[in-house]
Amino acid sequence: MTFSLVARCPETGMFGTAISSSSPAVAARCSYARAGVGAVASQNVTDPRLGPLTLDLMAQGLSAPEAMARGVAREEFLDHRQVLAVDAQGRTAIHSGPKALGTWAEAQAEDVAAGGNLLAHADVPQAIVAAYRAARGHIGDRLIAALRAGLAAGGEAGPVHSAGILIVDRVAWPVADLRCDWTEDDPIEAVATAWEVYKPQLEAYVQRALDPREAPSYGVPGDE
Repeated sequence: MTFSLVARCPETGMFGTAISSSSPAVAARCSYARAGVGAVASQNVTDPRLGPLTLDLMAQGLSAPEAMARGVAREEFLDHRQVLAVDAQGRTAIHSGPKALGTWAEAQAEDVAAGGNLLAHADVPQAIVAAYRAARGHIGDRLIAALRAGLAAGGEAGPVHSAGILIVDRVAWPVADLRCDWTEDDPIEAVATAWEVYKPQLEAYVQRALDPREAPSYGVPGDE
């Protein structure tokens, strides 16, 4: 019911996830990232515990493949789960259980991994990885480009209704967490529109948290 990617930007050290699904609010249940550690997507009959568990293991010094192997080994219903991870060195790992729904597939390269289930066809994750690697600019731009490519390559077998991107940087909270939890239109384009609005303000929102005395105004009513 989902296609997604986890990614690292080697230039900035940022991590991000991007995801879309026919299910509602997919990003709220399936996307995880931690600054300086990595990013994880836990999907397909989702167990949300696998995201924080895998990040915790990577924070302890395990590589993405090591954390994946140890983390999923604790999962009772391993055959049903699909989990993707990237670590601080750009190493990637994917677990796709044999009972993942419908047509499922995965693809990996340095700094990026993609996977999906109930896909239109098995080439969708490779299209996502290729688009991420070909894109330039901010990691958020690259995540959007990869999601669009996944949809253009066929995406899910049916229409998608929710999507989201999650980005972490040098602080303890996500610097971007943009979601479309349900629409009958295109949720990826809804998130892309939100990103275009949010991107120019991202650094200012971080600055407002760290030291609001230096934060710029954006001209909202009452903000002088």
